[in-house]
Amino acid sequence: MAEQSTGAGSGVSFITVDEDQGGQRIDNFLRTALKGAPKSLIYRVLRKGEVRVNKKRTKPDYKLQAGDLIRIPPVRLPARGDAPVVGQGLLEHLERAVLYEDEALLVINKPSGLAVHGGSGVNLGMIEALRQLRPDARFLELVHRLDRDTSGCIMVAKKRSMLRYLHEMLRERRMQKIYHALVQGRWEARDKRIEAPLKRFELKSGERMVRVDEAGKASVTDCRVLRRYGALATLVEARPKTGRTHQIRVHTQFAGHPIIGDIKYGSDDINGEFRALGFRRLMLHAAALHLTLPDGTPLKVEAPQEVEIDRALEQLSLRSRVKQDQDVESE
Repeated sequence: MAEQSTGAGSGVSFITVDEDQGGQRIDNFLRTALKGAPKSLIYRVLRKGEVRVNKKRTKPDYKLQAGDLIRIPPVRLPARGDAPVVGQGLLEHLERAVLYEDEALLVINKPSGLAVHGGSGVNLGMIEALRQLRPDARFLELVHRLDRDTSGCIMVAKKRSMLRYLHEMLRERRMQKIYHALVQGRWEARDKRIEAPLKRFELKSGERMVRVDEAGKASVTDCRVLRRYGALATLVEARPKTGRTHQIRVHTQFAGHPIIGDIKYGSDDINGEFRALGFRRLMLHAAALHLTLPDGTPLKVEAPQEVEIDRALEQLSLRSRVKQDQDVESE
């Protein structure tokens, strides 16, 4: 664990970097050490030379090494009481949602509607709630992101070394993420690879969107049909080979089958019809993760879908059979 001391009467603190903290950029280190401090403050104290490493000025991209001595100036942070209070109901839900946990890794079945972190108008996110759920955890950081309305497997590192290891696995595509998406209409091809470059852009309103664009970044998603609900909908397994923003959502739309409940890329009219059947959210679920732990142990984690969604799928199955019977009678 890093040693920390405070300059007498000055409010200055000194932290000695341990091996687990080595390898990360100084700006990222400060974001963890000074929780609640805005990015602008962190970069300002770095730019002004108020943060020193081994008594020298440093740049934001400097990578720390074990044994480095960091001088941190006194900064005014939000008082502990200013942090959003997490309701007991959410804490209990997240405790039940733990899919896997060891001394270095936590995997949560994130509910739809919960942002992974606060910001952009969201006071409280999953990571802030987890820090209150695990108050003794010295380090808790998101390994990756999920859209607010996407549910399912999300990894949280409890050690800096695990965060680095998993980021390397993601970069080298040695981790398999498996999603289930309920899409509009009948998806014909049982197996399909979608290769379509994606580019981010902004609407005049400021809303961020993604579209297929030849000038975008290469993006690949492998899809396989799990179940068809007549001509109404199809349950598809999606395995992204790249990790672009909104990749599965835009790729399924590009294939002619937007995800049900997608207010950005779907149809309001069709989404309304499915809401009446109980589908009141984006129907994209991070169903499983396959990876290898640092000691070589294979790990497979599966996230069950919400009970309400299982019931809605039963209603959809019944509706599709009724429609098929009606179509046969009309022939």
